[in-house]
Amino acid sequence: MNRALPPAAALVLLLSACATPEARLRTGLNNAGLSKAMSACMAERMVDRLSLLQLRRLAALGSLKDKRVADLSLAQFLHKVRALKDPEILAVSTSSAAVCALR
Repeated sequence: MNRALPPAAALVLLLSACATPEARLRTGLNNAGLSKAMSACMAERMVDRLSLLQLRRLAALGSLKDKRVADLSLAQFLHKVRALKDPEILAVSTSSAAVCALR
C-alpha cells in the first residue's frame, strides 16, 4: 500500500512550512482586526525586534477577535497586547503602532 501524499497536499504542506514569521504575524494582526496596511507595517517592524515565541503569541491574538467588531482600534489592540503580560511585546507593539499610524 502506497502512503505517499498526493502532489497537491504535499505542495500545501511545503508552502505552509515556508511561511515567514513576518507573514504569519501580518496575518495574525489582520485577523485580530487591524487594517491590512497597519498589519503589514507593524509586522515589518516587529519581526526583527521580538523572539519567535513572542511573535507567535502576538499572531495568536487573531483567534481572539470579536466577530461583531469589523476593525479593531489601536487602543483595543494594545489592550489585548497588554493582557499578554510581556513588557517587551507591549513596548515593541506600542512603538510600532505609533510609527505606523504616522506613516
